[in-house]
Amino acid sequence: MDLRVAAYVVVIEEGRLLLAHWNQGSRPAWTMPGGGLEPGEHPADAARREVREETGYDVELDGILGVDSAVIPVTHRLSGATVPMQALRIVYRGHIVGGDLRNELDGSTDEAAWFPIGEVDDLTRVKLVDTALSFARDSEAF
Repeated sequence: MDLRVAAYVVVIEEGRLLLAHWNQGSRPAWTMPGGGLEPGEHPADAARREVREETGYDVELDGILGVDSAVIPVTHRLSGATVPMQALRIVYRGHIVGGDLRNELDGSTDEAAWFPIGEVDDLTRVKLVDTALSFARDSEAF
């Protein structure tokens, strides 16, 4: 089984959630800004780097909301995979300290946008969005 460790950030401002549009594979969907750690990279550094790459914003992290683990079967992985993957996902709470909203070019996401919390359920999204929002609700980070 492959293992992928990743870090994501929940950014909520004025009742809106910041999301990135994942464009890989045959199932594009909205996801939390974030992504995989580089070898030797601290998860907090990865979270900040990924948010900057995917949304254009600089964020300060306010703490860990939770850690999620999911096993992705071979049939749901990108083409070429021959074994399942365990995704270990560290979810932070953060707030914007600089930058401007922009879309990532030539990356795993192709759009960044704000959505009112009440409209998130209507989006085509990955399960991680629901998990991250559940962590945020449990921590009273809303």
